Amino acid sequence: MATQEALRPESGLITHPDGCARCWWAGLDPLYVAYHDTEWGVPERDDRALYEKLILDGFQAGLSWITILRRREGFRRAFEGFEPERIARFTDADVARLMQDAGIIRNRAKIVGAVGSARAYLRIMERGPGFSRFLWDFVDGRPVEGGARSRAEIATETAVSRALSKALKAEGFTFVGPTIVHAFMQAVGMVNDHLVGCHRHAACAELGGAKRRPA
Repeated sequence: MATQEALRPESGLITHPDGCARCWWAGLDPLYVAYHDTEWGVPERDDRALYEKLILDGFQAGLSWITILRRREGFRRAFEGFEPERIARFTDADVARLMQDAGIIRNRAKIVGAVGSARAYLRIMERGPGFSRFLWDFVDGRPVEGGARSRAEIATETAVSRALSKALKAEGFTFVGPTIVHAFMQAVGMVNDHLVGCHRHAACAELGGAKRRPA
């Protein structure tokens, strides 16, 4: 366990036994720490990977991300590797099958929403330069630099996440409210919201060539 001195709730940082300061939300769970250090905030530009993460964030609604993270492989198996072309062909029988799958979150509305979102994804892919371009155009192709020094400074939604949420809903995506979309943007590196004191902040900023957050 971390010592009291290692926990800095006022800053939102935890200093781990390896000497690295990390964002508070990863806690001390090894799986969560690995996700924090290797995935969260790293700019993702692969179309299919972005679809997968958006769907998983939708399943997270009302739950904690660690709950989804622990079931991620179950989701990948159940949802055919998150290949939108396959998911878009799911039938009522597939939905019923998934409702019996203990390896995922068995929420009918979210399962049906994933199928509808796959079809929306395919429509975007068919008409333009891709899903990644559709998303990243909302930040002009470069991550927005958060610059927060405490957890209190990190927003739960922004004007950009509200605009992207509206655009996704118009395309036919579900479970993409502004808060979910902002969490998605943080996770896939569209926004670098690692706290400035976190050891991953500078690394993610360098990876994405982050721009300053709009006033």
